[in-house]
Amino acid sequence: MQTQQSELWHGTTILTVRKGGVVAIGGDGQVSIGQTIVKSNAKKVRRLGKGDVIGGFAGATADAFTLFERLESKLEQYPAQLTRACVELAKDWRTDRYLRRLEAMMIVADRERTLVLTGTGDVLEPEAGVMGIGSGGNYALAAAKALMDSALGAEEVARKAMAIAAEICVYTNTNIVLEALDSSK
Repeated sequence: MQTQQSELWHGTTILTVRKGGVVAIGGDGQVSIGQTIVKSNAKKVRRLGKGDVIGGFAGATADAFTLFERLESKLEQYPAQLTRACVELAKDWRTDRYLRRLEAMMIVADRERTLVLTGTGDVLEPEAGVMGIGSGGNYALAAAKALMDSALGAEEVARKAMAIAAEICVYTNTNIVLEALDSSK
C-alpha cells in the first residue's frame, strides 16, 4: 500500500495572535519525515509583499512557497487589500489544475485582519484573535486562548503558546520564528 506524502511529512506549528493592536505569527522550525527530524531550523514564517503582510505555512514546503509567490502577486495586483488578494488566490487554488494539488495551509495577516487559507477554497477570519494550524496547531491554539486574558502582549502570548505546543507535540520544536505588525503604525 502506497502512503501519500502528506502522511509522511510532519512538523509544523503555526500560530497567530492578535492582541493590543499587535498581530504576531509564530512558527516552529522542525521538519520531520516519518519518525526522523530532518531539519530543526526551517523558517515557516515570513514577511510578504512590501513587508506589510506576514504569513506562515503548514504543509509541503515547495507548495507553500508557490502559494506565497502567488499571494505576493495578488497583493501587487490588489495593494492594501489583503482579503481581496486572499479570495482571488483561493479561487485560483480551487480551480487551477496545478494549484489544486498543492498541500498546504497558510495564515496571513496585515495590520487590520488575519486570514487562514486552505486548498478547499476557505478564507477564514479567526475568532477571538487566535488561530493555529499544523500538527501542533491545536495545542498552540488552546494555550494561546488560555493566555489571552493575561497581561502578556501578542508576541509574548505567541511565544509562550508555541513553547507549550512544543512540549506536547513531537512534530514541534522550540526553534521559534516570530514576525509581528503593530496596527498603530
